[in-house]
Amino acid sequence: MTRYTNVIDHPSSRIVVALPRPYEAAREQYESLVPEIVLAHFQQAASWQEVLALTALNAPHSFMRYYRSDIPVIMAGSAASWAATQYLMGNHTIAERMYRHDPSVMLHAPLRTLLYRDRDGDTKLAVDQPSLLFASYGDPRIADVGRELDTHLAGLIALLDGDVPPQLAT
Repeated sequence: MTRYTNVIDHPSSRIVVALPRPYEAAREQYESLVPEIVLAHFQQAASWQEVLALTALNAPHSFMRYYRSDIPVIMAGSAASWAATQYLMGNHTIAERMYRHDPSVMLHAPLRTLLYRDRDGDTKLAVDQPSLLFASYGDPRIADVGRELDTHLAGLIALLDGDVPPQLAT
């Protein structure tokens, strides 16, 4: 049996968007727009159609939160004192449309986002551009979903009152 390691170089663009609200208010707004997933509801679904219906109710702006980490809590005792919250944000019904072609897409789904206060006290949202991440899988069906995620991300940024970068325009 021949074994090999495959190394795939791919471009990535980190999008950093200034948000107009103070950090705590921006965090509350983000978490209201991207609600926490209630896994028990999805585990009780009897069919994929029911999962799709639950997702439509639970992700009114396309995304749900799968994970949240308050960075200052895990950095307790360090000299760093940034206000920052890391999230895994996504939509597993969208991810499934890529996963069915290549399970390794789950390396980038859900999307990792970071809400933080910078050194000037301004609130920022950082995220890697989805279309670039998913284009690296070399499958046009996956790349199409990545571009769709760019559009959903642009919508979220607009709802957060941030300026949507032209890289997310379709």
